[in-house]
Amino acid sequence: MKKIFNLLLCFFPLITLNAQINEIGVFFGGSNFVGDVGKTTYISPEKPAFGVLYKWNRSPRHAWRFSYMQSNISGNDFKSDETGRNQRGYRFDNDIKEFSAGLEFNFFDFNLHDYHTKITPYVFTGLNYFIFDNLYRYTSNPNVIYAQKNRSSAAIPIILGIKSNISPRFVLGAEVGARYTFTDNIDGSNPNTSYTQILKFGNLNNNDWYVFSGLTLTYTFGQKPCYCPE
Repeated sequence: MKKIFNLLLCFFPLITLNAQINEIGVFFGGSNFVGDVGKTTYISPEKPAFGVLYKWNRSPRHAWRFSYMQSNISGNDFKSDETGRNQRGYRFDNDIKEFSAGLEFNFFDFNLHDYHTKITPYVFTGLNYFIFDNLYRYTSNPNVIYAQKNRSSAAIPIILGIKSNISPRFVLGAEVGARYTFTDNIDGSNPNTSYTQILKFGNLNNNDWYVFSGLTLTYTFGQKPCYCPE
């Protein structure tokens, strides 16, 4: 029976012990917003962003990834290249707290048990749940912003990055991740409130985006893969 069990492990190394390869680490970088207020540049970090992440590597090509990230998201019409936004002169600040789960795919094999230096591009997507403030303005005084605290929505992350094992236990990565949200009111342009005389503006048919760009540093741990007995 023991020999049969060892033989099965050798036929299914990626489903058994190799699935115990874990990474835990941190993210440091910056955030920017793309919506109805401020600049429209997709990659333009303005405010600090940080977070923690965990990966469960199921094979050298893919891993389940879970993370928590947060940042202050802001927009300022005076920084926009669009004349209409410059003349309007709106600005906003909103705090984003994001929980994410999904699949990370490596373009090249990234075997954490091989201590030789490796490098690979990767892509990540999944589903995000984030907490933010529902902002709104009254038509009588649009330069004053009000907020309903701790609202929530979902987003789809699209992350592109590149990573390398800089030591036998540490992996360094650089990534840019855009989040397509299911709300159009991170900037207060399309508030969901029951109040009358609420100002709505901008393109009400397009939802907001926010972007996290930065570095990840993870520590690897877990059991080594199975080898067949001679």
